[in-house]
Amino acid sequence: MLTNEELLSAIRNHAQEIFENLTTEELVQKALERKEGSLTDMGALAADTGEFTGRSPKDKFMVRDAKTADTVWWGNVNQPIEPEQFNALLDRVIQHLQGKDIFIRHAYAGADPEYRVNIQVVTESAYQNLFAKHLFLRPTEQEASQQETEWLIVAAPSFKAGGAIDGVRQQNFTIVDMTRKIILIGGSGYTGEIKKGIFGVMNYILPQERNVLSMHCSANIGEEGDTAIFFGLSGTGKTTLSADPKRKLIGDDEHGWSEKTVFNFEGGCYAKCVNLTEEKEPQIWNAIKHGALVENVRYFEGTQSVNFDDISVTENTRVAYPIEYIDNIAVPSIGDAPKNIFFLTADAFGVLPPISKLTPSQAMYHFISGYTAKVAGTEAGVTEPQATFSACFGQAFLPLHPAKYAEMLGKKLTENPDVNVWLINTGWTGGPYGVGSRMKLSYTRAMITAALEGKLNGEFTEHPVFGILMPNECENVPAELLHPRNTWSDKSAYDAQCQKLAKLFNDNFEKFADGSSEEIKSAAPKLAEIG
Repeated sequence: MLTNEELLSAIRNHAQEIFENLTTEELVQKALERKEGSLTDMGALAADTGEFTGRSPKDKFMVRDAKTADTVWWGNVNQPIEPEQFNALLDRVIQHLQGKDIFIRHAYAGADPEYRVNIQVVTESAYQNLFAKHLFLRPTEQEASQQETEWLIVAAPSFKAGGAIDGVRQQNFTIVDMTRKIILIGGSGYTGEIKKGIFGVMNYILPQERNVLSMHCSANIGEEGDTAIFFGLSGTGKTTLSADPKRKLIGDDEHGWSEKTVFNFEGGCYAKCVNLTEEKEPQIWNAIKHGALVENVRYFEGTQSVNFDDISVTENTRVAYPIEYIDNIAVPSIGDAPKNIFFLTADAFGVLPPISKLTPSQAMYHFISGYTAKVAGTEAGVTEPQATFSACFGQAFLPLHPAKYAEMLGKKLTENPDVNVWLINTGWTGGPYGVGSRMKLSYTRAMITAALEGKLNGEFTEHPVFGILMPNECENVPAELLHPRNTWSDKSAYDAQCQKLAKLFNDNFEKFADGSSEEIKSAAPKLAEIG
C-alpha cells in the first residue's frame, strides 16, 4: 500500500503538466485560460461547480477499519465503506488523473502551531485550487518546500464512480480514510466538499486524540483581549453578530478550544451571497474583489455585474476569499480561552427569551440540541414554524457521538468557571411568526454588548419550563422584552406554545439519550404548567 508521499509522486509522474503553489493571480489567469470562469465587474473570478452546487451528505463516507470501528458515530451522518473498496476506488481515481493537468497546493489547518495539520491538495481545476488557497492556512515558501504530506486531499470532479459496484451510492462521493489520512472526492466540483472534508477530520482527531474541543462557530476578541464564541445555524445572525467593529475577528466558521487558546482552523471565509447587498453584509460585499471566487452566480443580462438575487442555478451561491480581505481581523487567528459563549437561535415559535444565562448542564443540553426554527413556506397558507435541530450546531460534520463534544464542553466550563454561556433568541417576540415581530437587531446587539461588558450581573428570573435564567433588566432594551411571556397578549397561548416547543426539544433529544450523561439529561425542559 502506497504512502501519501508515494501517491503524490505517482500523480506527479503521470500528469500532463503540474502547477504547484501558484499565486492567486496565476490561478485566476489559469482559470480564465482554461475557460473555467469569467471575471465579474468587481474583479472576482466567477465559476460554476457543475452538476453539484452544494454538499451531498448522502454521498459522504468514512472508511471503517480498526481505528474507526468503535469510535465513529455510524449512521446517516457517517456511512461506512470498507478499506478494500476505498483502496480500489483510490487506485481508479489515480489512474483517471493520468495525462491530465494537475494543480497541487501545500496548505495547513489549525492556526495554533501545536495543533497544526499539514495538507496537500490535488485538484483538476484552477478554481478548486484557488478555493483551497483561500480557505486553508497558507505556509511560507520555506515551510511549503519542507512540508511533508500528512493529509492528502484528491479532488477529481471528472471521475464518475459506478455506484454500488464501487461501494458508493452514485457517481459522486466524498470519502475520508482516517488511517491513511486521505480525503477522496470524485464526481462533484462543489468546492465546499474540500473545506468540510478537513473540518470533519479535525472534528475527529482533535477531540479524540488531542483533547481539543472542535467547534462550528465564529469567534472574536475584544479590546481587553477577551474572546467570545458564537454558535448558530443558518439564519440566526452568527456572521452579522460576530462582526463587531470594536472586536477583532478570529474566524467565522471553524475553531478549536485547547487548554490555552481558541484558534481558527481556516485561512479564509466561504460565505453565502444569495440576496447579498452592501448595506446588509458590508464585510462580505467588500471582500468580493480581485482574487475572490464566486460560485454559481449569474450576471445581469449584457453585463459582468452579478445579480445576487438570481437563484436560477442554486440558492447556495457562495464566495470564497482569504481572511485578510476582511478589515479588523486577529493576526494570527488565535485568542485566549473564551470569557463568553453565545448560542444563537431564531425561535420562530416566539417562546425563548431574547437572552438568558445557562448553567453548565443547560449549556451541554442546548449544545447537543443545536436548535433553531425556520419559517415554513406560505404557498398553501402554511405559517407554522418548523423546528430545526443540528447537534452541536454542526451535526453533518461530526464523526463522533454528539455527547462526546457536549461532555468536552462541560469539562471546559468546569475548568473555566468564569466562562458565561448565553442563549440568544434572534427570532420572534410577542407571538410566533405571523403574529409577533422579529427581534430588533439593535436590541440583540445591546444584549450581547451588555453580556460582553459584564453588565448582566443583576437579578435573574428562572424560566418555568426551560429553567434558563432571564435577566430582569438590560441597558438599552425594554424590560418587558426580557421575559417573553410578558410580550404575548394571550398568556395562555404562550403557555401552550411553550409546552409544544419543550416537547419538540425532548423528542429530539431521545436519539442522544443513550450516549448522554445524567447531568445533560437533567437540563431538559420540564413539561409542566406555567403560572
